[in-house]
Amino acid sequence: MAHGLAAASASYQGRWGSMIFRVRTFPGGITISLGLHARVQVYTYEASGRPWTFIVDGRIYRRALNGTMLVKWRPPGQPRQRTRLNQDEALQVEAAARKRIQAFTEAWDRGALRFDHEPPPRQVRTQLDRILAWDATRSRADAQRYTQVYKPIGILPPDQYLAVVVQITEGCSFNTCTFCTFYRDRPFRIKGPDEVRAHIAAIRDYLGPGLPLRHGVFLGDANALVAPMPRLRALLAEVRRGFPEPGFRDLYAFLDGFSGERKRAEDYAALAAYGLRRVYIGLESGHAPLLRFLRKPGTPEDALAAVRAMKAGGLAVGVIVLLGAGGKQYATGHVRDTIRVVNAMGLGPEDILYFSELVVEPDMPYAREALRAGIEPLTPEEQRAQQAAIVQGLRFPQGRPRISRYDIREFVY
Repeated sequence: MAHGLAAASASYQGRWGSMIFRVRTFPGGITISLGLHARVQVYTYEASGRPWTFIVDGRIYRRALNGTMLVKWRPPGQPRQRTRLNQDEALQVEAAARKRIQAFTEAWDRGALRFDHEPPPRQVRTQLDRILAWDATRSRADAQRYTQVYKPIGILPPDQYLAVVVQITEGCSFNTCTFCTFYRDRPFRIKGPDEVRAHIAAIRDYLGPGLPLRHGVFLGDANALVAPMPRLRALLAEVRRGFPEPGFRDLYAFLDGFSGERKRAEDYAALAAYGLRRVYIGLESGHAPLLRFLRKPGTPEDALAAVRAMKAGGLAVGVIVLLGAGGKQYATGHVRDTIRVVNAMGLGPEDILYFSELVVEPDMPYAREALRAGIEPLTPEEQRAQQAAIVQGLRFPQGRPRISRYDIREFVY
């Protein structure tokens, strides 16, 4: 199925007065870079004209499909900073970028751009017209349409930020964890095949020519694989039919250990035949008393059994450990028992071990429970030390998995 401008990337560069510019096209999108090094301005758009990412004055602006923006920057000698812009604020950023692209386009039309080699084909110039047509009215309508296609997508693993999310379920099957508020707005339910088929059609129509920017399919929401196998097979068959392109062959999903333990290795092998490649499990901690404090169903042994079954079924796993959970009161047991459980999982190079910093908001149940229990929180430095202590105790005889941070404040979809 054809999308975007071209089947392969192409790059065109030259000078606009004294400024060096570069136009790069790729399946699903286009990037216009103005200037060099620290003063570079970068504007990336989907092939439809939908804003994707801007880099201006050392700040990275990433537009979410709901019309908001995440802004990241790093002041000299300081940690990375971030803020989120509401839709009105984001529209101002979009307008400023559009004004810059308009000036570039007008310079192109009057012959003021000097390309180093042959100028781009006409379809590249047409793509700039799509960008200019993406005004505030269209941006607002696009964000509104997102709410008709999706329930809010609260979180994904960092390596899945570019996946196409297909919500074969909605919500979380238990929704009791005090540190998570992503799914409080909806009851858990498993969709039927007809609904998933319509959902996929709406997703494809919504993402349109920008679809090739994404790769892989993430099965939402929080516990999609909890569905009974007969229903799950029917839903995955719809996903397979709805996304036949090679770029969407691989499937990924969250699953908690309590639910994951209920499926057998042969069940996971059957899911792998549909393209399931990796399952992400929120272990949070190997320390059972801490899990009870967090009101997370199941035990560390449930998660361990689920991981072993998944790996025996031919799947990779992504295991998530929560840094700072339970503060200083639980820190010793958290480190000791998490080392024990992770070491027993048999992780290897195909797996990922994520460390996610506990982010506490005032309205979270965790905040109330921690206050009631007199929990003394860990500082950011102490959380980094906690990660280092856990990693120091880990042993991977089958090869080291990828170990990375998982900052939920960085998520944009």
